[in-house]
Amino acid sequence: MSENICRWGILGTAGIAKKNWQSIKNAGNARLVGVASRDLARAQAYIDECQAHVSFDPAPRAIGSYEEMLASEDIDAVYVPLPTGPRKEWAIKAAEAGKHLMCEKPCGVDAAEVQEIIAACDKAGVQFMDGVMFMHSDRLAKIRESLDDGETIGKLRRIATQFSFWAPEDFLTGNIRMHSDLEPLGCLGDLGWYNIRFNLWVMNYQMPKVVTGRLLNASGRSDSPRQVPTEFSGEMLFDGDVSASFYCSFLTEHQQWAHVSGTKGSIRIDDFVLPYYGNDIAYTVSRPVFDQTVCDFNMERHESRESVDEYSDSHPTSQETKLFRNFSDLALGGTPDSHWPEITLQTQRVMMACVESAENGGKEVSLA
Repeated sequence: MSENICRWGILGTAGIAKKNWQSIKNAGNARLVGVASRDLARAQAYIDECQAHVSFDPAPRAIGSYEEMLASEDIDAVYVPLPTGPRKEWAIKAAEAGKHLMCEKPCGVDAAEVQEIIAACDKAGVQFMDGVMFMHSDRLAKIRESLDDGETIGKLRRIATQFSFWAPEDFLTGNIRMHSDLEPLGCLGDLGWYNIRFNLWVMNYQMPKVVTGRLLNASGRSDSPRQVPTEFSGEMLFDGDVSASFYCSFLTEHQQWAHVSGTKGSIRIDDFVLPYYGNDIAYTVSRPVFDQTVCDFNMERHESRESVDEYSDSHPTSQETKLFRNFSDLALGGTPDSHWPEITLQTQRVMMACVESAENGGKEVSLA
């Protein structure tokens, strides 16, 4: 570490890393040192494009191989946005090189891969975390207060979420998420990860007793060995008579809502993954009242908007900035927090149980 600054490298030139370029810049306790690609010119072009929009001084350097980045003594942590297929190899190599590791999701093709990555990080004494940005928003703490106060929703009964976008034809025929060797879990890994994580978060990471999954649609690029999920739904049953459902899809236009219901009311979040543009992040509490007077039947709307002061993106208060700020604090502190790898493994385990269920006609899979 240098001057209480966590020095970062980006292992790859994925598009999502452009957002995190700015997150590192805004974190205050982090600096981007380098971007690695197997093609040095590609790494330099990536740096030039991002540097023209959000500049570091000095500019990050282009690195012509992943091995060179992992051997760099001036890099403390690496962000790995590589496709899921080859991710395990480089995640483990990063840990073995003593680099703290932030990993895009899903973190492996199955739970066994994630366990291997976490074991490598444990052995090396480095921090591991997945790149789920909404986990670091101040909104979650406020929602937790509403969930736990006993009055806003009463006793928890039901969780439902949807995360989807309509993918154009060039996505369905050309994107890496449509190739089974690169992203074998398709929309389930890309989008469903967030649904599952939110459900687990609401339940304070209690694992479901059983899950079911249903593959609704699948397809693949012409060069993909197998089809990948493009539309998927799942159901989870928890102790305490709580149930949760989710739907994720590349075939349904933008939706990213979450609904948490109880015996006294409900909470609705219209943008639980990517907050809508603005300078506050909100959710809605609904406690309708039904009134009948002889022949008059009235359902009264009783709603309140709750919010926190937080910009949606591209700002020091945004959730993606807090992701890198919080990770950098952990890396600088020198004592890895086991909570983050634990919830990553939980998320992957539930996701793979949904896959197992779908492969067996929706049969219940026990996670007891």
